[in-house]
Amino acid sequence: MTKPQVIATEAEFLAHALALEQESVDRYEELADAMETHNNREVCDLFRKMADFGRKHAAEVERLAAGTALPRLEPWEFKWADDEGPETGEYADIDYMMTPVQALRFALANEKRSRDFYALVAAYSPDRTVRKLASEFAEEEAEHVTLLERWIARHGADTAMQDDLDPPNIVD
Repeated sequence: MTKPQVIATEAEFLAHALALEQESVDRYEELADAMETHNNREVCDLFRKMADFGRKHAAEVERLAAGTALPRLEPWEFKWADDEGPETGEYADIDYMMTPVQALRFALANEKRSRDFYALVAAYSPDRTVRKLASEFAEEEAEHVTLLERWIARHGADTAMQDDLDPPNIVD
């Protein structure tokens, strides 16, 4: 494991946390809209629920940041492990005919990346307050991981996507 870029101040940490949640909300809403377009109502509803969770988490971060001037970070200034925030997920993992269990697994992977991001911040930040906050956020994300694992177990065995009898076509 390579050492991540260090988040050294509370304001920088909160700016990252807020962006992480806002990007998550945006992605889940985008995916929900796509699923609605393709009449995959159950997965649409699940993605909307995940977006609602993200909105609640963003509101929590905003409350923590009240009175703190957060830096405005440009996209290239974020200290994510990848090009996008940990909770956005990969488009390659999405299919308009995905099952609810596949959608839950997508969300689970997002929560694990978020947990790992916060754990790394907690491990490497030179600031005691940042380490404490990041540890708390990592614990909260770990709770989300556990919750999603329970939902997946409760949902039962995964079923493969059905064959698309009317696949989308590109008009020449």
